[in-house]
Amino acid sequence: QVQLVESGGGLVQAGGSLRLSCAASGRTGSFYAMGWFRQAPGQEREFVAAISWSGGSTDYADSVKGRFTISSDNAKNTWYLQMNSLKPEDTAVYYCARRTRVTGSRILADYSSWGQGTRVTVSS
Repeated sequence: QVQLVESGGGLVQAGGSLRLSCAASGRTGSFYAMGWFRQAPGQEREFVAAISWSGGSTDYADSVKGRFTISSDNAKNTWYLQMNSLKPEDTAVYYCARRTRVTGSRILADYSSWGQGTRVTVSS
């Protein structure tokens, strides 16, 4: 069993930046992709970004492209989401998730392990 723990959320003004981290522990294994998703109040959980096991392939939702950057440090079993130029509509609980494939996916059901989430609030 793998455990995922997100950190780095908080309150920030519009235009500011935050960096989220996702640390994996337990039976971490190898050769898996990671994704970030978010869920705003009253909304469904949605895809934000994904990264392949090698780190050579990334994917972003159109709403965050050019502002967010996903990265990984496999040696540390840690993944990151750098969020710049934050907007009030980015306010949500952010979740990291692991997929037992080397390529990422935009589909929630493709991910088998999830963290507990970290809250991001962007004030206008």
